[in-house]
Amino acid sequence: MPTATTSLPLDLPSQWVALSDDELSLDNIQHVLKPIRDDLWVSAACLDRILDDAVVQQSLLDLGLERTEAASIRAQSAASRIAERLSEGEDEQSKEDKELGPGPEDQTRHASLVSYFSDDVTDAQLCRMRMVLLERLDRLNSFVEICKEAPVADESEEDTIDEEWEDDPWADTAGESSTATKCKSSGKPPIPLSTLLASDLVESACVLASQEHFIALRILVERHSSTLWPYRFDILGCIPEYSLASEYRDLLPPYDLSADAELRPPPKPWRKVPDFTETLDCIQALDGSGVALSIHLPSNPFAMHPQSESLNSSELSSWYFRRIDYVLSSTGMVDAALALIQHAASQGVPGLDEAGEDLTLIARLVYDAPQAVDGAAEDWSLSRWRSMSPAEIVHAYLAHTTEERVARDVHRLVMPYLFVLESRAERAGKPDAALATRILHHYVLEAPLGIVAAIFEASKPTLPQSQRVIRDDEDMARLALACLYGSDCIDEWPTMSRIFECLPAWETPEEDTDEADEADTTIASLGAFVTPSTARPRATPSDLLIFFKPLPITSLSRALDVLDVHLESGEILARWSVPAPLRWFLQSNANIAEQRARANRMARRANASDDKLETQEDWEWLLEDMLKLSDSGESGSRSAFCLLSRDDIIRIFFSGLLSTGSFDIAKKLLRSSSVQLSLDPQVIEDICLTCSQEFYDNATSGNYHFGDMKLAYDCLDVPASSDRVVQEKEFIEATSRLCSFNLMSRPGIPISPIEIRLTKDRLSLVSRVLSSNNDAYKHTQVILDLVHKLGFRDDVVAEVKTLAMLAETALQASDFVRAYETSETMVNTVLLLRGIDALGPAATRVEAASEVCWLTCFQLGRHPEFPDTQKKLTLLGRALEFCPAERLPDVLASWRPIEEEDIDRRRELLAARKRGARRVSAPRQRTTRGADAIPLASRLQNMHMPDLHIPHSPDAATLANKAFSSVAANIPFSFGGRGRSYVSEEADRSRSGSRGRVDGAHVVSEQASRVLQKGIGWLLGADDEM
Repeated sequence: MPTATTSLPLDLPSQWVALSDDELSLDNIQHVLKPIRDDLWVSAACLDRILDDAVVQQSLLDLGLERTEAASIRAQSAASRIAERLSEGEDEQSKEDKELGPGPEDQTRHASLVSYFSDDVTDAQLCRMRMVLLERLDRLNSFVEICKEAPVADESEEDTIDEEWEDDPWADTAGESSTATKCKSSGKPPIPLSTLLASDLVESACVLASQEHFIALRILVERHSSTLWPYRFDILGCIPEYSLASEYRDLLPPYDLSADAELRPPPKPWRKVPDFTETLDCIQALDGSGVALSIHLPSNPFAMHPQSESLNSSELSSWYFRRIDYVLSSTGMVDAALALIQHAASQGVPGLDEAGEDLTLIARLVYDAPQAVDGAAEDWSLSRWRSMSPAEIVHAYLAHTTEERVARDVHRLVMPYLFVLESRAERAGKPDAALATRILHHYVLEAPLGIVAAIFEASKPTLPQSQRVIRDDEDMARLALACLYGSDCIDEWPTMSRIFECLPAWETPEEDTDEADEADTTIASLGAFVTPSTARPRATPSDLLIFFKPLPITSLSRALDVLDVHLESGEILARWSVPAPLRWFLQSNANIAEQRARANRMARRANASDDKLETQEDWEWLLEDMLKLSDSGESGSRSAFCLLSRDDIIRIFFSGLLSTGSFDIAKKLLRSSSVQLSLDPQVIEDICLTCSQEFYDNATSGNYHFGDMKLAYDCLDVPASSDRVVQEKEFIEATSRLCSFNLMSRPGIPISPIEIRLTKDRLSLVSRVLSSNNDAYKHTQVILDLVHKLGFRDDVVAEVKTLAMLAETALQASDFVRAYETSETMVNTVLLLRGIDALGPAATRVEAASEVCWLTCFQLGRHPEFPDTQKKLTLLGRALEFCPAERLPDVLASWRPIEEEDIDRRRELLAARKRGARRVSAPRQRTTRGADAIPLASRLQNMHMPDLHIPHSPDAATLANKAFSSVAANIPFSFGGRGRSYVSEEADRSRSGSRGRVDGAHVVSEQASRVLQKGIGWLLGADDEM
């Protein structure tokens, strides 16, 4: 037995240590290492070297095993001797206890073997080395088998020869062929030998799994199952998710149907009988002896979860399901997940049937269903699939379908899915025959109209039953009604017509009165159903399908007739740019206001569309369509304007025609023999006036020579002339005239026509003209004509007020001549009015005109800057004539100073005549304009005179007598309205001298007596007859 003290050649260990791994060869081992007699040193030297050359490595392992075999035999013999001694004293009872578990004998044997290794450290180290060398030999054998069965690795890019350079004329053909063969036969193994020997075996298996070296991995798992099988799921987890299960099916856990658990594959170790050093007793004894091995053993750096026991069926199913869902969610490769589930199904793993169905359906969705052209593909997982409702899955199948292929996609993708749902419901004990129909109908109700039309075209009653997507005729009718009346589309009328043309036609008997009433009631109820409410803002197609569900064939047929009429009406409305959704026809079926509003829009917006109506024929076409919408259909169905009469339609049409400004066409249509408008002249006049007023109200400028004001004016040429038409024309002219005076509604903003029309007191506009234009008062006739055209042509009171404003404006401009002339005109107008009917129906007007007149005369007559005393007395005399009795004291208070001034002047003139002196004119008094000159416009707004105080006297009769005497003695002119004027009387007096003064005084006395008896009689308590 060699020992550590055996003499060794001095140069061999040194030579061996000096050799590098790359320099090692079989000769070195044979001539350098093998001659060394120290078994421990040689074994350690063999264990220390890990090479990539399999032949040299195997030679080293064989040498090491040869040198450690003796130590293994000695240890095994020692263990056998201990076992024999213990077995001699062992009885039957102890054998039974041994079978139940380790007993005292086992512990004694373990202690003895530990003691042996502790005493013989060299044998302990050699046994431990032998165990490692045997493990390496097994891995080496596995490596050799991997190299035989694993495919040859691809050559590197540097060694790849381009095909076009292979035909080298100077190359040696034979030599090149042999070299190529040699290169192809010698490929790199999937893992280097040194790595396999030095690394942890589980780690190496995971590396092979991650690199998809499944043959090499299978060999490792088969040959080293005792080490790798507990980590099988960790190793499988390293396989890339995109790998197909068919490539590594031998590595997947199999299922034992008889045991209802995972089947553990039978191991295929390289040595059927393990060496003594690999037994549990030896390993435990070596560990217990405390003898350390100087070599580092590989360890697994990854966190592993060993599973030493076989999984039961539910655990195995759960693992497969988790793996499938992870593969699908991480890669989106449904084919990889499907291949895995198919393998599990082939192994009989229970509980995966439904997952297999789901994966098959997902595969159809991912690979067969149409996908978005530009968008990225969606990621699918089993959890997402199972969280979706059937309706959502159907939408996913047909999300990117087209009208050309939707029918084929329904048959190829949707129907298999619906059949799977039906079969699952049956397996669950809840059969539902209408499940597939219900889900398909739900998709149709929410699909675009183009897709719906394509589905209906693939469901025509003329097609074979097996080829139809929707196979029930009544279902088709209900779906069509729900889709069309529930749609908001207003521009897809051809598509809607396509849907209608696919519907079945039933031969129903003629309806009696009760059935017709029932059908009408159904339509009315449907109109109420689609009308928005707070509970249901919009009736969806699904809601409408619930409404149509219980209807019998007769009601459905009637509803289809109504739908036909509504589709035709919808096309007509869309043609004239006033489209409406189909539900509008139901909502307005009994609402005349809605129908009238839509008809107005149709008549007025027709010319606003892209294709303007320019000829009479175009407008006749519009009228024809509007009249068609007011008629009932052939089946008696009510059209869009069923509640409007023919006259209503013609009125609306004519109003719309006028609103476009096509007045020449309107005149032609009124005189046309081909179109019977049948409108009364009064109706035509009303329509023209209304349209003219619309143009007027919308005008931004008051000039009636262009724009909307011109249209408003020209529109009145269409009807025959009448007082109303003339009045409206004059008002437009007056508006244009007012705007020409640059009136402002606000600073910097000219007044608009609508403001003029909305002004309640239009005379205030005249007042604004007079106040904003310095010379406007000089054009009396222009202003009066403006007042007449503003609507006051026969209003004398308005004329009097206008004259009063002109006089006041002239007075403010100190133009007393025009003020007096205007006042004379006003007085004559009032006198004329009083002479016509002072006590009849016009008494109120007379009173109002008189009120304005006396105030104006009073204002001008007492003006301090008015120099003509005679005219002032004339004006105040008119004021006395027209004012109410209670205002006489006020007027007389202003009369007295002017009268005294006039008397003084007359006396001076008389004295001058007596002296023979020349006639002296009355001095012109210039005084500052005081508070008495109050503008008349403000007084016209509030007809209230200032309260002039009259001196109090104890007796009213005395006061009246005194006033009467003063006036009768001094009034110098005729107080009546129809006598001579003061000017003519003064001329007579100048010719006849003092006689005229006496006669004039007599006339004045008589007239003053009459006036005072009439006006001041109330002071004396006299009756009106006096």
